[in-house]
Amino acid sequence: MRMTRRQIAKGMGMAALGNLAAARVTGSVVESNALPARSEFATDQYETCLNNARWHPLSHGAKQAVIAYLEYKQRGIWNPPDEVSNAQKDVKAAFAGLIHADPSEIAYVNSTTAAENLFVAALGFPGAQGNIVTDALHFEGSLYLYEALRRQGVDVRVVRPKDWQVTTEDLAAVVDKNTRLVAVSKVSYINGFEHDINGICDLAHTHGALVYADAVQAAGAIPIDVRAWGVDALACASYKWLMGDMGLGFLYVRQDVLPKLKRTQFGYRQLGTFDYHVFPWDKPGPYPIEYKEHPDTAGMFEIGTYDNATVAALSYSIPTIQRLGVERIQAHAQALLAPLKKELPRLGYPLITPDGSRASMASFLVSDHEKTKAALKKANVDVSLETGRMRVSPSIYNDENDIQKLLNALS
Repeated sequence: MRMTRRQIAKGMGMAALGNLAAARVTGSVVESNALPARSEFATDQYETCLNNARWHPLSHGAKQAVIAYLEYKQRGIWNPPDEVSNAQKDVKAAFAGLIHADPSEIAYVNSTTAAENLFVAALGFPGAQGNIVTDALHFEGSLYLYEALRRQGVDVRVVRPKDWQVTTEDLAAVVDKNTRLVAVSKVSYINGFEHDINGICDLAHTHGALVYADAVQAAGAIPIDVRAWGVDALACASYKWLMGDMGLGFLYVRQDVLPKLKRTQFGYRQLGTFDYHVFPWDKPGPYPIEYKEHPDTAGMFEIGTYDNATVAALSYSIPTIQRLGVERIQAHAQALLAPLKKELPRLGYPLITPDGSRASMASFLVSDHEKTKAALKKANVDVSLETGRMRVSPSIYNDENDIQKLLNALS
């Protein structure tokens, strides 16, 4: 059944903002479940983009949702209902649904790195006793965090990959009764290696440790079920596979984990109630203020203001992801990656993504960086090209022609 634009706007959760956006949304993703969704993106006007794991392009629909928000902000009128607060609530609920969590277990954060720092600090580090286990396929900013903690005296154990992967058994070799945290990327940004979060949670919980998963290369690209995984905390930004923008992300912390954590940051968004006992019209009290925090993840971790323009973009993109289905999005990416995994090694680019990875990316070794860079530039094909390796990450708007352009460029 084809949805009307009025129904779409309602589903976007933007209230009156949705009415503004709906008048402008004309992209094919709105009206069709077909993949590839090329007409919903402007990318092919500029390049062949196969670098979505870096910074996903904004869709036409998300752009119009942002414009609707900017027009709302331009009015300068703040009368009930508060459409921004409603949008924040709805987007948080949509993300919770995407990962099979309860909205009360989700906090807004500024980035994945901010979320991991907040969670680690809430465990009491660097002053806490016990060790932290991670691996070298984790995000570079995370490895910096744990190396900085190690230099402050924390027992940090970093497992090196073997054959471009780190197994649960590899982690088990260094996890012990003193382990407080196991922190990994569900999908490694290096090569798309996928951790078995179920197995890691079983391992960690047996030793009394918690598990944090960086899901920035997973959320929106592969199915996530935090309940089935048993993960204690998970975070992601929104500018990658959630198709939002920088400056806003999500932190999931399971409700029964919160009592084990220490509040280290304080901000008005954590407050459920707040009363003054200072001014002539206030009810008297023994202290100048009286308050209670929200008893949820937001009440523990949310601090200040967050990016409402990105909330607007997500009000479009997350429902689009849900409607298309993450499993279909994943299958589409895998179909595009399959010929690259077969052909690029024959062209002198050995595959370093382990067999069995279902992430929306594949990575290859590069022996001649400058030659490869020049070939890609000439063909106007964008991938992630670092010294020694190349990462290709197709999305919902890419098709077989994009893959062939890359193969032709490197042939």
